[in-house]
Amino acid sequence: MKPVIIDTSGIVAAMNVKDNHHSEAKESFLRAAQERRILVITNYVRAETHALLVSRAGKENALKFLEDTSWVIEWVTPKDEREAIGLLIQYHDKAFSLTDATTFVVAKRLGIDTAIAFDRHFRQIGLVTL
Repeated sequence: MKPVIIDTSGIVAAMNVKDNHHSEAKESFLRAAQERRILVITNYVRAETHALLVSRAGKENALKFLEDTSWVIEWVTPKDEREAIGLLIQYHDKAFSLTDATTFVVAKRLGIDTAIAFDRHFRQIGLVTL
């Protein structure tokens, strides 16, 4: 089973029917399930997603997300964070966040080349999006 890294944009889109990418997100997660992929999120994405869901989809959806056990949570290490800050410095012309940068570093560390994301930075950094 091949893992796929999940970005906040993918989760929020799937859980928020008002999101512009809702249908695409649902299809991406369905495809990942059909391909029996392991869904991986970082603890940074988990925190960021919860915050966005509270404001965009309500507290109940945000709590459902936190209780969801279908994700493998990969913890960002201090080394990952240092490397992510290095990426932010290296790609200072890009507007991706520390959360995005840590996701890129963790994906590389785990050998993951595919993401569920609607953030263009994931493709710019070389990840394939479902």
